[in-house]
Amino acid sequence: MKIVFVVFNEVYAPRVMELLTNAGVDYYTRWEQVKGKGHGTEPHLGTRSFPGLNSVLMIAFQEEAALEKLIREIEEINTQITRPDDRVRLFLLPLERIV
Repeated sequence: MKIVFVVFNEVYAPRVMELLTNAGVDYYTRWEQVKGKGHGTEPHLGTRSFPGLNSVLMIAFQEEAALEKLIREIEEINTQITRPDDRVRLFLLPLERIV
C-alpha cells in the first residue's frame, strides 16, 4: 500500500480534480488554502508579496493500478503548465496500515 500527497496551486484545482476522476480515484482528503514553499520554487503564502495558495490531497492506495494512472495523469498535466513553480507535485510514501 502507498500514500500520496498531491500539492498544487489552487488555480489548478478543477483540473486536478478531473485527473482524479480520469484515474478512477473517488477517495481523498483535501486541505485548502495551504501556505508553503517548495524546493527551488517561489512561496505561495496568500500575501501581496507572495500571492497564491496551494491545496493538498492525501490519497491512500491499496491498488497500484490507480496510483500509476494518477502519476501518468499528473505527468501529462505538468507538460501543459508553463511555469515550473505551478506544476503539480506528487509525494509518494509507503503505507503500513489503514484502520
